[in-house]
Amino acid sequence: MSAPAPTLRQGRISIRPIRLRDARVLETELAANRSWLRRWEATNPSGSINFDARSSIRSLLANSRAGAGVPFVVEYDGQFAGQLNVSSIAYGSLSSATIGYWVSERFAGLGITPAAVALATDFCFFSLGLHRMEICIRPENVASLRVVEKLGFRYEGLRRRYIHIDGDWRDHFCFALTVDELPQGVMRRWLDGRVPASAATVPAADRALAQSPLRLGG
Repeated sequence: MSAPAPTLRQGRISIRPIRLRDARVLETELAANRSWLRRWEATNPSGSINFDARSSIRSLLANSRAGAGVPFVVEYDGQFAGQLNVSSIAYGSLSSATIGYWVSERFAGLGITPAAVALATDFCFFSLGLHRMEICIRPENVASLRVVEKLGFRYEGLRRRYIHIDGDWRDHFCFALTVDELPQGVMRRWLDGRVPASAATVPAADRALAQSPLRLGG
């Protein structure tokens, strides 16, 4: 992207481009939500790295300038409520991206995350011209699974030991949508109550498989 994304709103919920001056509140929110977020945070398999909010934001902004990502702050009534990052953007024959997010514990249960994901997905579909959006979620993350259920992301499969989270390689369920599945947009379909009830259903066989560690070695 050559220019930052706009601020996008739905009622009291908005997502806007992250800024360097968000560093202090970002550090404060992450510290306050350490126990809430630890189970779902990506970690470095080579060892721990000290988190620096300004460096993290600079990296996200550089990635955005290169056209590979769109980093958002999630707000509720103008208050910093979390982050949503569109990453791994690819154009051309793939035209896809992935979405990751977190919301502070005190804002849980207000419908913030599905609204933020719907806003970001519609932006990627209709402003960036992407074809496919993907969300990968740990099987244990019930709250995030509820988000894709609400929005009707389609279940695509189990990825074994996919992302390093909370100190180890973790299985993830993969969900996706393509723009041609819902030309009216994710937000409009959700608000109109037309989300297919079973789109995000994970087959029992995959749920059972996710409860059994992948056998390693010979």
